[in-house]
This record gives sequence, C-alpha cells and structure tokens, in this order.
Amino acid sequence: MQKKKRRIRQTKLLAAIILIVIGAFGCSEKTGNSPVKSTSESASIDRSVMPAPMAAEESVDLLPKYPQPEDVLAPAWLPVLKRNQLETRREFEVFNDFLFADSSVESGIDFEHISVVYACKINIASHYDHANGIVVADVDSDDLLDIYLTTQIGKNQLWKNLGEGKFRDISTPEIALADQIGASATFADTDNDGDPDLYVTSIRGGNFFFENDGKGQFSDRTASSGLGYNGHSSSGVFFDYNRDGLVDLFLCNVGVFTKDEVDSLGIHIPLEDAFAGHLKPAQRNERSILYKNLGNNRFSDVTEETGLIDNSWSGAASPLDVNEDGWPDLYVLNMQGHDEYYQNVEGKRFEKKSRAVFPKTSWGAMGIKVFDFDNDGKMDIYITDMHSDMSAPIELVDEKLKSKIVWPESMLRSGGNSIYGNSLFHNQGGGQYVEISDKVGAENYWPWGLSIGDLNADGYEDAFVASSMNYPFRYCVNKVLLNNKGERFLECEFILGVEPRRDGRTANPNFTLDPDGEDKEHQLVNAFNIRKPVEVWGALGTRSSAIFDLDNDGDLDIVTNEFNDGPMVLISNLSDKKAIHWLKVKLSGETSNADGLGALVQVHTDNRVYTKVNDGQSGYLSQSVIPLYFGLGEATMVEKIVVKWPTGKEQTVTGPIQSNRLIDIAEE
Repeated sequence: MQKKKRRIRQTKLLAAIILIVIGAFGCSEKTGNSPVKSTSESASIDRSVMPAPMAAEESVDLLPKYPQPEDVLAPAWLPVLKRNQLETRREFEVFNDFLFADSSVESGIDFEHISVVYACKINIASHYDHANGIVVADVDSDDLLDIYLTTQIGKNQLWKNLGEGKFRDISTPEIALADQIGASATFADTDNDGDPDLYVTSIRGGNFFFENDGKGQFSDRTASSGLGYNGHSSSGVFFDYNRDGLVDLFLCNVGVFTKDEVDSLGIHIPLEDAFAGHLKPAQRNERSILYKNLGNNRFSDVTEETGLIDNSWSGAASPLDVNEDGWPDLYVLNMQGHDEYYQNVEGKRFEKKSRAVFPKTSWGAMGIKVFDFDNDGKMDIYITDMHSDMSAPIELVDEKLKSKIVWPESMLRSGGNSIYGNSLFHNQGGGQYVEISDKVGAENYWPWGLSIGDLNADGYEDAFVASSMNYPFRYCVNKVLLNNKGERFLECEFILGVEPRRDGRTANPNFTLDPDGEDKEHQLVNAFNIRKPVEVWGALGTRSSAIFDLDNDGDLDIVTNEFNDGPMVLISNLSDKKAIHWLKVKLSGETSNADGLGALVQVHTDNRVYTKVNDGQSGYLSQSVIPLYFGLGEATMVEKIVVKWPTGKEQTVTGPIQSNRLIDIAEE
C-alpha cells in the first residue's frame, strides 16, 4: 500500500512538472502568447527543455486541488450506480462470483501516458484526444505474452513478461520513438520467420516498421519497407487480402486535423474546426492506404490498382468474410459519417458494397470486433460509437440509450441513414445482418474501443468497453459486459471490481495554473476567477485495452492504456474461485501466413461448437498476436478442432484433447 501511495504521489508530481513545461513552451494561438514555427523549422519534439522526474521521496508542498468539473474527485452518483448494479446480480444466469484487481504496481509496469497540451491544458477539440493503443505478443519466444504501450508525449515502452505477473522494461531508443507523437501499434509476423514484427504509427511524424530478430530485438526497417507514410495515421491492420501467404497492411488515416504550423516543442497545432473536417473533403480528407506485401519485408501501395479507395475519417478497420467466399473483405470505420464495406473479389480488387449490405451504420464509429455473439457459428460485428455521444450532454439515466443528436444534417451529412450509438450486427447468414444493439444491451456512453474475451470461461464471449472522456468532462465508467448465454449482455463492471478505477480514485492531476503568470488568460482562470496557483485535476479515462492470460493461470486478464495516467493491470481471480475449463489455440501457417491471420477455428466438445476468427483485432487502435482462447464451460475434453486456413484448406485435429492446455496447430 505504501508503495502504491508513493507511486501515486510521484505520478502527480511528474505530471504536474511536465505539463507546466509543456504549457510554457507549447501554447497555441488560442492563448495569444506563444510563437509558432513552420514545419521546416522544427520537425521533431525538443525534449531538452523537459526536467528530470522528481523523486517520490522528495518532500514538497502540493498546490491546492482544483477539480474540473467540480464533482470529478468524488461523483455522488457513483455509489448509487454501484449499488443499483449489485442489486441486479440475482438476475444473472452466468457465473460472476470473481473479481479483477488492479496490480499495476505489483507488475512493475511504471509506464505513464502523457497527452499533448492541446488535449489537456490548452483544450482544443481535436482528434488528439483519441489517444493511444496497446498491443500484445510473445516477442522473444518464451511462451509469455509481452506488452507494447504507446503514448503521445514521452516514450513508447515494450514490457517483457517475466512470469507470475511481473514485467521488465526492455525498450530500446529505436522502438521508444521519444521524438514522435504516437498513435498506435501492431504486431504481426510480416516475413513468416516465426516472430512478431512491429509497426508503429504517429501523428505527422511518420510511421515506423521494426523487424524482430526472434529474440525480442527490433531493427528499424522503415526506409526499406516502404511503410514510412507521414500524416494523421491511426491503426494498422494486417491481413492477407490476396491469400499469397504474406500479410498485407491496411493503414487507417484519420483526416487532416492539424495545421502545418508547429509550436516551440514541434507539436502540430490542431485546427480550431477539426471535427468539421469531413465537411471540407477536398482540403481535409486523407485517404487510407492498402500496402501489398512483396516479401522480405517490402511493401507496395496498391490502393489505386485494387480500387480500395477510402476517404473515411477512420481510426480502425477489420477484415471479415461477409459473403463467405473465403476471401477476406474489409469493414472500414468512419468516425464522422457512414462506415464503408469493401467486398474482396478474388484478391484482385475490392468493390464498395457499403449501403447494400449495411444500410445504416454508427455515425461516430471508433472500435470494431468481429466475433460469434451467440455461438451459432456465424460471425457478428460489434461497433462502438463515440462521436455521436458528443452531440449533446445527457443525464446518467440516458446512458444506455442512443444519442440525442442536436447537430443539423449539414453537419451529419448522412441522409438520415445513421445509427447514433453503438451497433451490433447479428449475422443471419447469406450476407444478411440485423442490428440488435439495443435488444442485447450493447449500448453505452462515450465508448472508444472494445476487447472481446470469455472472462468467465463459460463458452460465451464477453466484452470490455473502454469508455471515458477526460478533462474538462465528468467521470465515466468503463463497461464490462458478461454474455448471458448469447441472449444479451449484462453490465458487471462494479460486480467484478473493475469500477471505480484505481481503488476508488476517479481523477488525477492534469496540469497547474498560475493566474499571476503565463496562465492569466487561461479559460479556467477567467471563467472561475482563480486568484492563486492551483493543480487542476481531470477525470480518469481509458482509451484502449487488451484481454489475454497475462499470468498463465488459465483465466483472462485485462490491461488498459489510460489517458494521462499509467495503465491498469487487471488480474482476474476466476481460476481461484472455481474449476474452469479452457483451451488456447496457436496457429502456425505454412502455406498460409505464419500467424494464420484470416483462419476460422472451430472447437468441438460433446455438446457445443465454439467458433472464432483469427484476425488479431485485440482492441481500439490495436492488433496483437495472441493465442485464441476458448472457454469450454463444463467440458473437460475437446473432441476435435477444425481449422479453415486462409488458403481455403480445411484441417482437422482429432481428439480427445484434454482441456486447460495450449495447443499449437501447424498447417499441413
């Protein structure tokens, strides 16, 4: 406990110190007191002005806390929400008598996410507040899953899993990318040599590709790979669109939301009307890119020749096979308008079939996951919608409802054909879907991304939905949704101990204000007549997550990437509470790509069939290399496993196969 207190105090001090410096050197035109440089004058962030972190043991007097909004430190509604949820427990038909505990301190992971000043102290509404991803893979082939965390300001970090829930930072300067505004990352075996390579995106600092030597050492191959695009990139999605055994890359680019001018730290200043960028397609659209893998970690832009020309304001996309012809199609999210669906024509070209298959889509889509919600063998699509929730503030009682849209059609430009909230497309077969999000309880407020996994090992896939805004908005809870036997989702974030975050802490220090100095024109100083220096506290908030068995005890854990805070390492005690049965499946492609991306896997027990697609989609902004996890309910044996490889070939592993083990299936 004392160690945790010291870490919290150190976090507060470090955040305050760094943000003071950022505020002093990174003020925008909005404050009227900062010079700006052209892009040619400053191409990277100057770290030399930043002080070294202050030791936690140093004795200092902290400034008075100034929560914004006022109730962010102790929301009066939070205990009520918890009590109400606990009272629903008797209605559950699925096992829920287990807990998650935040073991971030015990894990040794002391990574801190720090946002750019424009998403915090100098608050300009822009896509900077979308923050960063988290990816997972076994980078050094020791059968333990490692974690790569990305940030905007500071260093990305690679944390080696030491076993028993402990980690060690093994980041090198190359993959830390300390002089970039980070966005997301992806692990994938791009050269089929048996280890995960790393692709990292940034905002106007270029994207980076690193080749793994098999021992967790990464070499920069950006220049030779052809993947160094420089723009407003978000996530990278690897999939083998032409089924040649090499994974290709679809790079999601958001859109132009910054100016060409940079501040004195080299950070591009956001446009004041960033969220109206989709209304100016000629000036603001930024096309996403399809790269074909040529072999030997070389890629070529084939966007034009394949017809996959997408100008959506996109943060993410997912491969899926809608027409079940064996060729991976692509669903591309649009955070400001219609999503788009592209049908793969035998690996040669893509045809846009968006409204024909999905007449209405979530207007402000952020996260996507394709999975079998009700174990009928057909893959459903769950999409989270963040931007619709920003149209108008709502009451807590309305958080489970679709958004109240006050924007005019001139802003929406969707012709009334939008869903203003989350969507869950239930697969009817034959390329037909029915939207059932409200029916099954898949709606929530301020969602970014989602991670899917069988948290109680009962055979049905559950969801963790990273949900929040930060300063200057109120606190918002993350959602944990237990799957009630394929009928609906049951909210259980309080039941399982995931909420409130941080043992009840709902806010942290974001920045300081000096009303007699540089901050005398700050909007808070003027609006609230602040006369003395204060430390402004903002709401905690999660942007991305990953679900995997961190400590190899058979149950699934959750790791998050927080906004302006350290990650949560949520360890499940499910395996201590009851005997569980599960199977992990790792695919090793031979003719197919080495990760088996695109494979469909079915696990047969004596009375059920569980179906998963191996797409690597692990969470918002993130694609990982994680073995497929099958909760088996009460079954202790598996009769057979059927794998349909990306080549179209079907392979059967016959049983009986004992549960509670990892099985590595090599393609014949």
